[in-house]
Amino acid sequence: MKKTLDLARIKALMSDASENIESYRDVDQPKALEQFTGKMKALLLADMSMLEFMPEYLPLALYGRVQFSVQAKPAWRNWIGQGEQPSWDEFKTSVAFNNADLPLVKAVRAQSEDTLIEACAVLYLLDNPLPRGARDDDYAMPRDEDEDEGENADADYDGGEDEEGEQDMYNEVRF
Repeated sequence: MKKTLDLARIKALMSDASENIESYRDVDQPKALEQFTGKMKALLLADMSMLEFMPEYLPLALYGRVQFSVQAKPAWRNWIGQGEQPSWDEFKTSVAFNNADLPLVKAVRAQSEDTLIEACAVLYLLDNPLPRGARDDDYAMPRDEDEDEGENADADYDGGEDEEGEQDMYNEVRF
């Protein structure tokens, strides 16, 4: 039986990762993004528990270091479009990791294969964005019911509601 991909969580992770990536792309400092992703990788290797609180760190740490073959891209498009998580056997043949990143990949896999697959779904979407002018529903990603109520990529990563009296730390951040 196939597991489902939490598309709302993937969209939230993608939004956060994309914001961080864009903030470190600098023509004056072309190595800034590479240095930033390297720091994320080092932080995660030092303390894997960070993924629990900062799940967007994994796609950042692996950004630009994961390859999706031409043959694998239709499979990823289908998995995301159907909201289905690939099995481990399907997954491991659909991505190629940089050799330098294998210690991180193995550490994440030991903690949670689902987290690694989810991060690669984010990376796939970052590298294969929606066509210009397309809407989410044109791309075949199922719309979440919560989106109609104004909940979108800024929703909690876990997709759950806050407990009574608990304040979501992402809702009140102002810059």
